[in-house]
Amino acid sequence: MSTPNGFPQHPGACVTRSTEGGAVQDLHAKKAGKAAKKEAGGNGVLTFEDPPSVGTSLKETLKLLPDELKANVKIKSVTPRPPRKPRLERAASLDEKSWRRWRRFRTSQESLTDPNETSSSNGSLQEASLSPPVRGRASPCHQCCQQNSLHSSPDASEASPMGKSRGGTSDLGKRASEISSAFGGLLRGKAFAGGKPRLSQIMPARPLPPVELNVASHTLRTANRIDSDCMDYRHYSQHKFGRVSSSLSDTRLHGNGMVYDNCSTDSMKSTFSLLTPIRSKDVRSRSYLEGSLLANGALLGAEELSRYFPDRNIGIFVATWNMQGQKELPVNLDDFLLPTDPDYAQDMYVIGVQEGCPDRREWEIRLQETLGPHYVMLYSAAHGVLYMSVFIRRDLIWFCSEVEYATVTTRIVSQIKTKGALGICFTFFGTSFLFITSHFTSGDSKVNERKLDYNKTIQALTLPKNVPDTNPYRSSSNDVTTRFDEVFWFGDFNFRLNKDRETVDSILNQNLETDVSKLLAYDQLTSEMSRGSIFKGFQEADINFRPSYKFDIGKDSYDTTSKQRTPSYTDRVVYRSRYRDDIHAVKYSSCPVIKTSDHRPVFALFRVKVRPGRDNIPLAAGQFDRELYLIGIKRRITRELQKRQEQKDQKSSSICSVS
Repeated sequence: MSTPNGFPQHPGACVTRSTEGGAVQDLHAKKAGKAAKKEAGGNGVLTFEDPPSVGTSLKETLKLLPDELKANVKIKSVTPRPPRKPRLERAASLDEKSWRRWRRFRTSQESLTDPNETSSSNGSLQEASLSPPVRGRASPCHQCCQQNSLHSSPDASEASPMGKSRGGTSDLGKRASEISSAFGGLLRGKAFAGGKPRLSQIMPARPLPPVELNVASHTLRTANRIDSDCMDYRHYSQHKFGRVSSSLSDTRLHGNGMVYDNCSTDSMKSTFSLLTPIRSKDVRSRSYLEGSLLANGALLGAEELSRYFPDRNIGIFVATWNMQGQKELPVNLDDFLLPTDPDYAQDMYVIGVQEGCPDRREWEIRLQETLGPHYVMLYSAAHGVLYMSVFIRRDLIWFCSEVEYATVTTRIVSQIKTKGALGICFTFFGTSFLFITSHFTSGDSKVNERKLDYNKTIQALTLPKNVPDTNPYRSSSNDVTTRFDEVFWFGDFNFRLNKDRETVDSILNQNLETDVSKLLAYDQLTSEMSRGSIFKGFQEADINFRPSYKFDIGKDSYDTTSKQRTPSYTDRVVYRSRYRDDIHAVKYSSCPVIKTSDHRPVFALFRVKVRPGRDNIPLAAGQFDRELYLIGIKRRITRELQKRQEQKDQKSSSICSVS
């Protein structure tokens, strides 16, 4: 037995209702009170005097109670009919595909245009995969299930109205088709409220911090910076070098999208090493003996300077110490040369000594041993017992010019040159430096003699000799300090405090830590500099340490001998520059732990601006004291091995106690 649509029917499995459409309309009219119900005698056929209007909503029609439906419907057999043509089934399949495509497009539009809601991908996929209503006829059982699903849907109330029907199976199939069309129109015309769960947009509680384009640290940018002439290196190496695909180079990172901007290129490693890649054609074309200030590839030019010093500032350590001619040297110079306050060591170390130890070479070896293998001695000079040593980082010696020095004697009668001045000058990149260490006339009241020593020094110091002046238009033949960009003058100037010992001691007993202004009010040098009678154009950093002279050797107490010399700031460091704000004083202090002399060492840390230069100056070409370097490093290694051996022996030894 088969259904009217041609589908086989299982006995007793599914039956249809005669005039089912009329029964539905009858029950609706019964609720509305618009029509009277009449029941036929024995045939069980339902008739209506006034059928409901076409404008009755689908929602009210579908709200049908099961008990009422059973009471007004009579089950009877249905005559089978031939199936519909397959052409209509093909049309329904095409409509289903178009409906799915339209629904996906509609969902994507809603997700893009809705600023307050965010739809999940799972919900979109589930909604897109929902089976649309099938147009055409289906089995009666399938129609019942379909109507039940429509009855439970809250959105069915907005479906288009249906036309009048007088009952029969064909009317039921037609009505189901109309319901399907109305449901599809509902989906096309209006959003399916509640059909897809939407997640509310998550907003941060506070604004997110800005992200820097360059994620590299300052150290990496300085160490691995890529030359601007070779910025196309990553494109060139992508086609030429085979190692790029097998190493995490800058080219591979750019290709994979890990680096999205050129500003991060300077932090990436090159293909071969950390050094900047140099192309063969650049080596052929570049000349390192000649060049202008803006020439590409100049050894002392702007590009090379920016590679080593991106901020164009170098750190300089300047120290002075009157050793009092003592043969004994301090056991450890770390606290003097490597103070713990700054986190990093400086780029250049300049140490001046007055009344130096008899063995000058031993002093220089001790300096090299303390500074270690990262530094080399660029130059050293002596004038009697005046010593000066210049140490520089070993990778910076190629950017220095030839080093020149000159001396001035201020005490002619003495056989041993203990009073005078020693100057060393050179050019670093395009900035000229002059370092002068001096020992002026001693005596509490000999201020005029000390001013004469100063005037004689600036006039008689014949520098520079072969290295050209970087700015000759601002130079003077009567003052050596005007012929250089940056000048540092340090030494034992012997200026005293114009106050008696008792008054100075009473001020010192106040346990001054940082405020020594009461003592500086009596300082001779401060007074003379304010008048402009000495060190014209020079500056001095703020003094926040105790007087460096005169101590009992090996003690922290000032002079306890019969002379009772007044404590004074005799050891000083002053500086001047051709350009304003080129020199910035970072620290100015003394080293109280070194007690082998009646003077305490005084040092200052500076940040100095450096400018690019030309390659047509006489270069030092990497010259340094190689013998001193090897001796100092060997001593450093030996000292470390001895220390380890002592620690090992101390752990292995056992102590026996007898009671």
